Amino acid sequence: MEDKDVTSIHEKEVDENNNPRFIEYDAEGRATRSETTKKEKWKNIVTIIASGFALISDGYVNGSMSMLNKLFVMEYGKKNYSSRVSTRVSNASLVGIIFGQFFMGISADYYSRKSCILVATTILVLGSALCAASHGTTVPGMFWVLTVMRGLVGIGVGAEYPTSTLSANESANEYTTTNRGGILVMVTNLPLAFGGPFASIIFLIVYKICSGTKHLEAIWRTVFALGCFWPLTVFYFRWKTATTEVYEKGRIKRNIPYVLALKFYWKRLLGTCGTWFMYDFVTFPNGIFSSTIISSVIKDQNDLVKVAEWNLLLGVLAVLGVPIGAYFSDRIGRKYTLIIGFSGYIIFGLIIGCAYDQLSKITPLFIIFYALMNMLGNAGPGDMLGVISSESSATAVRGVFYGISAVTGKIGSVVGVECFQPIRDNLGARWTFIIAAICGLVGVLITIFFVPHSLENDLMKQDVEFHNYLVSNGWTGKMGFDEIDEESVVKSFEDGGNSTDCNEKATEIISVKQVNQG
Repeated sequence: MEDKDVTSIHEKEVDENNNPRFIEYDAEGRATRSETTKKEKWKNIVTIIASGFALISDGYVNGSMSMLNKLFVMEYGKKNYSSRVSTRVSNASLVGIIFGQFFMGISADYYSRKSCILVATTILVLGSALCAASHGTTVPGMFWVLTVMRGLVGIGVGAEYPTSTLSANESANEYTTTNRGGILVMVTNLPLAFGGPFASIIFLIVYKICSGTKHLEAIWRTVFALGCFWPLTVFYFRWKTATTEVYEKGRIKRNIPYVLALKFYWKRLLGTCGTWFMYDFVTFPNGIFSSTIISSVIKDQNDLVKVAEWNLLLGVLAVLGVPIGAYFSDRIGRKYTLIIGFSGYIIFGLIIGCAYDQLSKITPLFIIFYALMNMLGNAGPGDMLGVISSESSATAVRGVFYGISAVTGKIGSVVGVECFQPIRDNLGARWTFIIAAICGLVGVLITIFFVPHSLENDLMKQDVEFHNYLVSNGWTGKMGFDEIDEESVVKSFEDGGNSTDCNEKATEIISVKQVNQG
């Protein structure tokens, strides 16, 4: 089926070496790109939802470890599960996520988003199953096995980030011209943020079924095993997703000019990397060790049910920030929403840190302020970083640049997790919140100077600008636009045109038809 909402390609320069052509962006035609058939709309909707939903696994993996850190101490003792072992097991998934994000980010540019999503899902399911099956001849040996398996889960989770977010964003770009940011947030960060309280709910259910503290080993193995189920629920729909028009026209199949891309996008990349590092430095240790934080402000620190209930309340309140960020994303823009979120770290981080001794004696009030800090974190950087990173560069390098940004964030997570316990032990619990406020201030400054203000710019417009920049710098490769153009000329010749007709065709405005690929 032909698409009336097409990108017009205008020949401005064709030399004897057949260098790539300069192209014009057809703003009028692309403005009506969302006016497609019901079938095409449903394809985009399925791709958007299926791409983002499995990110609940990242929130689940992070949230479940928050409760299991307490459980492991009760089951195996502090000697076998010391703070050092706890940090190692928790950080294993982060290290895996770094590898998954970077290498799958590169793969997502060279190969289809769809194939990379399926690989990510498979690794995630396999890793979760192996975590549940972790054994060893000794307890320390078992925790080493669990560490390795958690790393495998991390690779799967990390692979989800670039593939899922990019696929969802590119499909949303074709589905709507006005609400892409909000849609992307609701299908990616909402499952991600909900994964934490969802893990608490699952833990409480399994805890009740297993008769509480009588079968602690059965509880943690079941919680890990259930991690297989969430990505499997959307595997079929991911298998049926379609490759977007934006990806087909903007991709570069070989020899991607990364040096030129870095020169073109360095400022934006610095902005996304810096803000993501600051956000994950704060949010990841606060997620993993939230039970530790909560247990320090309640009377019975060994009451797992009470800790889980407060943890659940904290998570649910924090999730409310996601739709708030989605709403403002398309109204005031990504940049200002990001600034508001980081400002929440400054305000509530200082309130909790400076008044920690007083607030720690009033558990409900402490939880409210803690939740407000996390809520604004979700509304700001939690929502916006995925959106900004997936639309700040052209399709040809979107995967690798998103991967670099996300990897930088996870490096911040590793550093944050490594620093969390030493900060609490040496400086006191209040300083974990004061440092969060400092990170919020740094995040605001990075956003102001390095993050562009954007609303609903068409992703294909960026591809056109990047294509012309490459051509103007002597690049002789081919983007999807060029290959589709050549196919149109060849088809014209095969249909009865002569060589003169084909040469003339190459100097006309060519309407590139939509490419559908299942």
